[in-house]
Amino acid sequence: MANQQYSGGCHCGNLRFVANIELSKTITCNCSICKKRGLILAFTPIADFSQTAGEGKAREYLFNKHVIRHQFCPNCGVEAFAFGQMPDGAKMAAVNVRCIDDIDLDTVHPTPFDGASR
Repeated sequence: MANQQYSGGCHCGNLRFVANIELSKTITCNCSICKKRGLILAFTPIADFSQTAGEGKAREYLFNKHVIRHQFCPNCGVEAFAFGQMPDGAKMAAVNVRCIDDIDLDTVHPTPFDGASR
């Protein structure tokens, strides 16, 4: 499955994005925040991500090693995306697949990732 452009956002629509992502490479992470939020994540280079609404309005949350900058809507509380770096140091966006417009989650088969041990 190749990269495809998707749009999405938080529950209230305050934060919106467009991203080119490959849904065959999604993960579910068992770290403390992903587990509690039920995140399904897809990663893309920052050049393939664009915030289309609410730029500068997101609240940021950092924890543990402070390497992922979790972005959430101050209005509805939903984390639609986050920012960080890939293992090679390239800047990336992590998209919460559950926030993609009209996504059929039955077609997404994420791979478990052991973030709790890192």
